[in-house]
Amino acid sequence: MAGRDRRADILDNNPFPESRNRIHRVHAHRASDGTIHVDAKTNTNSLFSQIMGLHSQQPAKHHTGKLWHFSDVEKQHLLLATAAFTLALGFMITGGLWHENFGTTTWVVQLLLTMPVMLLAVGPAFLLHEIGHKIVAKKNGCWAEFRADPKGLRFGIFISFFLGVLFMAPGAVMVAGLVTRRQNGHIAIAGPLVNLGLFVIGIPIWALILGLSGAYDYVGTGGDYGNYLVDGSLIWQQMLVDAGIFWLSANIILGLFNMIPWGPL
Repeated sequence: MAGRDRRADILDNNPFPESRNRIHRVHAHRASDGTIHVDAKTNTNSLFSQIMGLHSQQPAKHHTGKLWHFSDVEKQHLLLATAAFTLALGFMITGGLWHENFGTTTWVVQLLLTMPVMLLAVGPAFLLHEIGHKIVAKKNGCWAEFRADPKGLRFGIFISFFLGVLFMAPGAVMVAGLVTRRQNGHIAIAGPLVNLGLFVIGIPIWALILGLSGAYDYVGTGGDYGNYLVDGSLIWQQMLVDAGIFWLSANIILGLFNMIPWGPL
């Protein structure tokens, strides 16, 4: 006898107790004030999510419809993703487990000095990219909030720690609502356009900072990334140089990579 078609789980619950629904359902409706309410449930609640305070089975809390609105859950997810991204970048710059100085005081100091530089340089590229998707989606009447991917964060941190390379899917903006293909295109292109704008304005600002601080002489010196402490002296000029390099690199890479029509925003 043929089994129940799994696609039917989209419409109603399975009446047969011996089987479980395998299709994740998302229910959305528009309130009288125009706000789109989304109720989503999932059975996944990993230890990582519990530790970081991310309870994925909780439904999204409805907001009042303001364009620039971030729920408490969304703020937690953005903070977690940014912190994990910064840590992974720190491991990448310091070479991870296989660096010759791994475990030494020098390696730890290098990691601690590198992470603020990465947060300043790459953090805005990531955060403003996601916020760009969110704002345009909400402007078009959709519900939109960022959700971190705990598995993607764990994978990215492990890869950068063990191999010294960065490959991470930190999460994406979840969008629900009825939009035209044109509006969907506007939502999708918003993030890359933000990165393009940050790249363009970053060039003159970086040049101005280097000129005023005297750090221009450190450009192209061939020093190792993250090597900011030499003979007990902090080379803050090199930190400014590296921050500018990673600002430009991160924005152009994120902008171009997210132009690929694949996966969530």
